[in-house]
Amino acid sequence: MKLYIIGAGPGDPDLITVKGLQHLLEADVVLYADSLVNEELIAKAKPSAEVMKTAGMHLEEMVDIMVSRIHQGKKVVRVHTGDPAVYGAIMEQMVLLKKKGIDVEIVPGVSSVFAAAAAAQAELTIPDLTQTLILTRAEGRTPVPEREKLADLAKHHCTIALFLSATLTKKLVKELTEAGWSKDTPVAVVYKASWPDEKIVRSTLERLDEDMRANGIRKQAMILAGWALDENIHDQNYRSKLYDKTFTHGFRRGVESK
Repeated sequence: MKLYIIGAGPGDPDLITVKGLQHLLEADVVLYADSLVNEELIAKAKPSAEVMKTAGMHLEEMVDIMVSRIHQGKKVVRVHTGDPAVYGAIMEQMVLLKKKGIDVEIVPGVSSVFAAAAAAQAELTIPDLTQTLILTRAEGRTPVPEREKLADLAKHHCTIALFLSATLTKKLVKELTEAGWSKDTPVAVVYKASWPDEKIVRSTLERLDEDMRANGIRKQAMILAGWALDENIHDQNYRSKLYDKTFTHGFRRGVESK
């Protein structure tokens, strides 16, 4: 009496975890977000598995199917894009499932934010520059809590990763500017990170809306903003303490510089 919720990763079918793939291979029933999850991954399900697309289903319809199949003694797997914990809409599913006596096991996945950072070859937490990463989104049709307005979050001047915001670039530029961000702040936009048609657009806060329009990016894009995204960051002397030869820690004694 259990549903398995699996993070499929950002797109590349090889970026699912070993554990997630094993559950997929064993599943009798697979439900997946067909608008976002790679079909090549779903094709790995066993030939006898019942595979259902859920993009056209509403919540109750999807949950009723899962409960019905679980009661039939089948192993049911629900495949989510990226990592289910971030904008995964899993809590509302779990509420209904638990009311029906169904347990849930969640297998984490590679989030698109980290696939995008990898594509941009960026470390999002650079020593002495920024040690904080905020995961958020611009406010659109779905509101954000009053205390989480982008203009307020941006006052920390750390790295910001913006999900679900590709159609709201004018708004996010306005709010970051109001928070004191300079117009030349580096921004990396990664469209469909890890997919074959992945596209990386390097921009600045000032040019962001124009560059995204010029590249036709209005969905499935991760926007990474902050000075950690500076294309020339490798030319600057930011070093961690971890590998500093003069720094002592539990596994190595530091050596004095001469």
